[in-house]
Amino acid sequence: MPGAIIHALILAIGLILPLGAQNVFIFNQGATHKHWTGSLPAVIMAALCDTVLIVLAVGGLSLFLSDKSVVTQGIYAAGCVFLLYMAWTLWQTGDGVKGKQQPLTSRQQILFALSVSVLNPHAILDIVGVIGTNSLQYESKELIAFTLVTILVSWVWFVLLAAAGRSMGRWDQTGNGSKWHGKGSSLMMAGLAVYMMYSFVQSL
Repeated sequence: MPGAIIHALILAIGLILPLGAQNVFIFNQGATHKHWTGSLPAVIMAALCDTVLIVLAVGGLSLFLSDKSVVTQGIYAAGCVFLLYMAWTLWQTGDGVKGKQQPLTSRQQILFALSVSVLNPHAILDIVGVIGTNSLQYESKELIAFTLVTILVSWVWFVLLAAAGRSMGRWDQTGNGSKWHGKGSSLMMAGLAVYMMYSFVQSL
């Protein structure tokens, strides 16, 4: 049991720490809203998406997708479209009053968190491919422990990420920091979208 817990902890932290569209979006929402609770829709949706993907991965989804190239192509194409839309929206919200980036509504947060979590080929490959494959060595209680720890790491990380963003937003009294962070996030989303389009073309 301890071995499965430590394995899950190291694996989940290693996969979730690298900078990506999902992490950038959550941090951005924490920085944009006046209160930490304002970013909860994005935090909860991102964590729920990871939870569902982890459960499906442990349940054998990785084996199903291993030879489904059409599914992967569809994810790349849809991810490209949604990331371009996200990039444009984040860029627009950076042109608010007094230079401050305008916060997204709860509905926008949920939609964007859903798209950047589910329509992100790299996140899916990490969760379904890596976590799903590593879970095959466990059974019964060890498998449950492995699954719960990876899920817990995801929830804790997104909460801490939003809190870190809020700290930056509180420190940035003029709003210029959050504005340019939003612009940078937008450019990063656009870059990821271009990369996804390249990956889609390569997979044809």
